[in-house]
Amino acid sequence: MGWPWHDESMDRTIDQPTMTHLLTHAQFLQHDTGSHPENANRLRSILAHPPFQQWASRCTMISGPWEPVPAEELKILHRRELIDLAERVSRQGGGRLDMDTVCSAASFDVARSAVACAREAVDRVMKASDRQALCLVRPPGHHATAMESMGFCIFNNIALAARYAQRQHGVERVLIVDFDVHHGNGTQDLFYDDPSVFFFSTHRFPFYPGTGRSEEKGTGAGLGYTLNVPLPFGITRHDFREAFAQGLARAAQAIKPQLVLISAGFDAHQADPVGSLSLEAEDFAVFTKQISDVAQTHAQGRIVSLLEGGYSLEWLPECVTAHLQALVESQPPQ
Repeated sequence: MGWPWHDESMDRTIDQPTMTHLLTHAQFLQHDTGSHPENANRLRSILAHPPFQQWASRCTMISGPWEPVPAEELKILHRRELIDLAERVSRQGGGRLDMDTVCSAASFDVARSAVACAREAVDRVMKASDRQALCLVRPPGHHATAMESMGFCIFNNIALAARYAQRQHGVERVLIVDFDVHHGNGTQDLFYDDPSVFFFSTHRFPFYPGTGRSEEKGTGAGLGYTLNVPLPFGITRHDFREAFAQGLARAAQAIKPQLVLISAGFDAHQADPVGSLSLEAEDFAVFTKQISDVAQTHAQGRIVSLLEGGYSLEWLPECVTAHLQALVESQPPQ
């Protein structure tokens, strides 16, 4: 299947490119979850959205396919038991890894390809003049812990990207910003005692997965490098924006990141059937601009954003378009 907005047989750069990479491929549709909320139509709806296509045409578009990351390389953060379970269920034709997480026959390979895509995005923003990237991948990742695939997530794409940046490119300080409506418990768990990765999350609380209290601040050497901003159902857009801005400023000041990673979940939109907080699409543009300002100040503009949640096929494309537009517009001209 070709994407509606470019020839996927080659990478394409427009005549006056921005500093934004866009990475995706049809292989991410092969994670077949049927009628599950996290299904391939999410990605299809984004890519078929005309305003998204317009902004995508202003990006350096990178199309895979990506070779799956070797299973052994996932052990940097995930236990062998988690990897083996995902492989076994997938090779047997599919099933469930937990009550929420569907695995199809292709999912083990596709999930490892999502990690590979994230790693290429890191390579590109660290080495090229294009200093930011958006990866439209599935399955999502931020709930996957060291021991458990959960919450629609098989492997933790963003955590593995952070560790790859540190090991491959010598990045010493990473900021992960997670604005998904659900707390990124897996990402928090993997870096809870690590002062080299600051995890900042705004999320609905109480809500799945039950973590993300403000008292959760890290442990050991990582104490103070986790910042959770739990938000109640019914919060106003204004108050949400204020909480996000204040938290982001605190996080940036604490870590002064050399690379910023975004767990870009859009299920805090007011019409989302799963998350349904108070946000509109334009609010994600505001968040993105603020994150870009942090990256410009501390990280030479380096940002890698990875798709997480967002389950309204009507509004997810609007939200992703707002996010991409803000990325493109936030960069200084080359």
